[in-house]
Amino acid sequence: MSISTPGGPQRRPTVVSTGKKPAAGRPAADTKAASTKPATPKRAGGGGKGPRKPITPVKVSQGRPWGPIALFVAVGVLATSIIGYGAWAAIRGAQTWEEKAAQIEGIVNFRETDPEAIANSEHRPGKQEYAQSPPVGGPHNNTWQRCLGDVYDAPIANEHVLHSMEHGAVWITYRPDLPAADVEKLADVVRGNDFMLMSPYEGLDKAVSAQAWGYQLKVDSADDPRIKEFATTLARNASVEPGATCSAGNYTTGTGTEPRELQPSMGG
Repeated sequence: MSISTPGGPQRRPTVVSTGKKPAAGRPAADTKAASTKPATPKRAGGGGKGPRKPITPVKVSQGRPWGPIALFVAVGVLATSIIGYGAWAAIRGAQTWEEKAAQIEGIVNFRETDPEAIANSEHRPGKQEYAQSPPVGGPHNNTWQRCLGDVYDAPIANEHVLHSMEHGAVWITYRPDLPAADVEKLADVVRGNDFMLMSPYEGLDKAVSAQAWGYQLKVDSADDPRIKEFATTLARNASVEPGATCSAGNYTTGTGTEPRELQPSMGG
């Protein structure tokens, strides 16, 4: 800045502040004089109002992990099923065969409902009359029908089969017009199993009828799983002559509804 003087323009000398107040009567320094104290720099973007708060990160939702959840649920269901089956099997294994038989839906226990009809187990020659068809007990022939898983393709005599049932055999019968494929399904249950036999039977009111001494189950289809359940539960167990056999002794393998007299009637 310059000032005018009589001698011409002169520049005003720069005055450096010493930080002291000017003495009395001495002019104050130029308000634009430089200060020896450096200015405090402002924070960038701070506006001079202090430090900026940290920014909270935004969380992006990725949804539930359904794959692991589904796997966990499946494993839980499987474990529960295994435990449940084990408990059921333990209870089932502790039951008597009579209790297991009673749980077969549709089974008829003539030992309870008509004990008089099956009370007589005498050996008698010739044809006999029975209260049930097929019969489930009563007088029978001295000769029994072989029951080593035998599959007979023609009717056999009631009097021989009842003797087999007295020993503990299960007899599966079916209508003669049952399709061959269904007959084979029944044969799969019987064939190769001791104390079981099967044959066609005239006049059945159901497609299939299964008998043991004092028990009977009639069903509409050879596919019915109760047939096998009946056979495996009652075979040998339903014997009223424990220890008797199907494999040796006075038996026949002949077919036909007329009984054969192979030996004189006797106990056994």
